[in-house]
Amino acid sequence: MSEPLKLGLDGLVDVLKAAGEPTRLRLLALLDGGDLTVTDLTEILGQSQPRISRHLKLLGEAELIERYQEGAWAYFRLKQDGKAALLVRALLKHVSENDPTVLRDGERLSQVKRQRAERAQAYFSRNAAEWDELRRLHAADEEVDAAVIRLLGNQPIDSLLDLGTGTGRILELLSGLYRRAIGVDASRDMLSVARANLDKSRITKATVRHADILNLPFEGQDFDLVTIHQVLHFFDQPEIAIAEASRMLRPGGRLVVIDLAPHTLEYLRDEHAHVRLGFSHQAMSDWLRKAGLDVEQVVDLHPGQQGGQGLTVTVWLARDPRRLMASQTSEGAEPTFAGRV
Repeated sequence: MSEPLKLGLDGLVDVLKAAGEPTRLRLLALLDGGDLTVTDLTEILGQSQPRISRHLKLLGEAELIERYQEGAWAYFRLKQDGKAALLVRALLKHVSENDPTVLRDGERLSQVKRQRAERAQAYFSRNAAEWDELRRLHAADEEVDAAVIRLLGNQPIDSLLDLGTGTGRILELLSGLYRRAIGVDASRDMLSVARANLDKSRITKATVRHADILNLPFEGQDFDLVTIHQVLHFFDQPEIAIAEASRMLRPGGRLVVIDLAPHTLEYLRDEHAHVRLGFSHQAMSDWLRKAGLDVEQVVDLHPGQQGGQGLTVTVWLARDPRRLMASQTSEGAEPTFAGRV
């Protein structure tokens, strides 16, 4: 059995006060299921926006929920970490699923998520032809997914950061391995698609955020896996994104980069906004090493196209070496972490 959660008396009373009110407990139950806006919560609970906002403010002050801005919208969700949030999660397990109020909230939440999915599908449908064309050019998504899984193995992932998350494919693919995950993207439309896909797959331990992957709004050294999937060819200076990804890694953390190998399909620049026509092993390895990472494996996945018109997908696996170097110190010696280049 795991050790019971320990809080000081004052801290415990604060958590119970914050959670111990019907509307706030309903809010916590809803936010345990994913990201929602004040408008979503107002629609589900049938209460005024000022009232909902006041309750959210109290829950935030008690460090039970987190808030993040996405343009004009603010999203809320139950915090993933912290003693107070863990206590609330334990309390929520004792809420009866057959309670009439809980059932009604669940039905309205499902309706909100259906509307979200419909909006996302409309955007996806408008762009499906373009994405399908690109998929036909390179190795099948299933083959790429399998290669990523083989490289990562079955080692549990505490925290995952997916840069340029797009439709949330990596968040879905690795959902059986990580404890918590964040996907970031610069496109709010794509974030809508990703949220809808996470809802559909019932993945509540992942969230998506609007952010610039060249200037991430997170503390460094907070993730033990960072992924960059088919994103770098859109950037004039991919090495900046790699350096930022490296900054996010904990000692011993891993970075997976999935992108195109060098090719000559110039029309992708004009028709699909590709800035770079793929990356050589040497160029990517140089950027990874400059960011302080050791390249562990590189895998090329060739397309099934005839006549040499297809695109090869390359998967790079690199690691922050600091923990590895610490483990190699002599027994009894004070471990030291290597600095990054």
